[in-house]
Formats: sequence, C-alpha cells, structure tokens
Amino acid sequence: MEAVLYVGHGTRVAKGVQEALDFIERGKKGVKAPIQETCFLELVEPDIIEGVRRCVEKGATVISIVPILLLTAMHAKTDIPDELEKAKKLYPHIKFKYGRPFGIHEKITQALVDRIHEKDKAPGPEDMVLIVGRGSSDPDVKRDLTEIAENLEELHSFKKVAISFMFGAAPRLRNGLVSAQAIGAKKVFIVPYLLFSGLVMRDIEEELAKLPESNQQFILCESLGYHPRVSEVLQERTNELLEEQLVEVY
Repeated sequence: MEAVLYVGHGTRVAKGVQEALDFIERGKKGVKAPIQETCFLELVEPDIIEGVRRCVEKGATVISIVPILLLTAMHAKTDIPDELEKAKKLYPHIKFKYGRPFGIHEKITQALVDRIHEKDKAPGPEDMVLIVGRGSSDPDVKRDLTEIAENLEELHSFKKVAISFMFGAAPRLRNGLVSAQAIGAKKVFIVPYLLFSGLVMRDIEEELAKLPESNQQFILCESLGYHPRVSEVLQERTNELLEEQLVEVY
C-alpha cells in the first residue's frame, strides 16, 4: 500500500503552521493515495520519523516523500535525505520514493503575475518587479530564482524583473532597492518569494520606509504564499511521484 508523506518546513509562528496544514489539506483532494500524512522538517511536530511511523502503522509499504519547498536547496538536498536515512534503518522493509520541490513552474510564474495584479490591474512597460527570496548559500537557489525572474519578464513586458534576498545570498534587498531607484522605473512591485512571510514582511516594510521620497512608487505585494496555482503544483509534484515506478528508490 502506498502512502504520501508531505514534509513542511516548520515555523514557530502558529499562523504559519496552520496555513501550511490548510494548504496541504487542499492539495490532498487532488491526490489519490490511500494514506496521506503530514510532518515537518523542524520546529513543529510531528517530525519526519514520526510521520513515517504513522504511515507504517496505517499499512504503508511504499512511502512517497513530498517536500513542501519552493526551491531546491540544502533542506531538499541534505536535511530531508538525512532524516530518510534514519527512517530506512528503522523500517528496512519499507520502500521510499523522494520527490522534488516545486521548483521552476509556469503556474508559479503566473501566480507572481496574479500577486502583482492584485495591486495594479494594468502594470506598464515602465514598471519593474523585484522578487525577494529568503536566501541561501546554495547557488542553485539564485540560479533558479534568476530563471523564474526571466520567465516572468518574458510573460509580461516589464521594464525589468530583478531578484534580491533577505540573507545568505547577493544582492540583498537593500541593494535591490537601490538598483531599482537607479533604473528609474515608474512603479516597483516587490513580491516576496515565500510560502509564509511572517516577520520577513515586516523586515521588507522597514527597508522600504528607509527609502528617500521620490516620484517612484514602491508597492509591496502579498507573498507568493499558498496561492491556488501553487496548490496545483503541489498536486502535480505529488502525482508525478506516485506514478514513478519503483525502479530507483531513495
């Protein structure tokens, strides 16, 4: 019997935990698996080992692990696999399949457009977008977010689409804002590329407050969040993993 185990990141903010749980519950409706459980990588119970145990107790013989992560970085490459190694030792008779983060997907690019349109129905060619990631020392994160920015620029005729990060990678948000001023875009739409923004939104607001007055408009959009299109990507990533043959397993 096959089970799906969704692995959220985890946060100390109760609102963030509930949003993740609600998001996964919505995603489950488009997945046909007899067993579907949720766990978290850190800070929130149940953890991955407990999530695996619950699947096994319900009769799972194959467990498909679905990371609820936007981009591929150390959590996806190292942290979750390390926990799965522990699970394999505890349950040697269980087969594991490991999925991929949401990554680069046209539906997520369209979700970014939706976030901008929530603030302005008709952004023009003199307007700019600044996508703000949380940040990581993993170069793949910057590479992927750069490609996402390029896809957005192709989808809509913005003056420019740039990226920045809160920490762990360059350019930092402050530098991104300075560059946006230099480009002279009429409006700058700032879109946090995060599932749950939490205190990050406050940090972005503080950076915006430091900007000198000018004719430019800096417009803070809602974070990417658990947009309906992102929910569709979750279902796609889960179903593609379920359809994989048990030839190469984790």
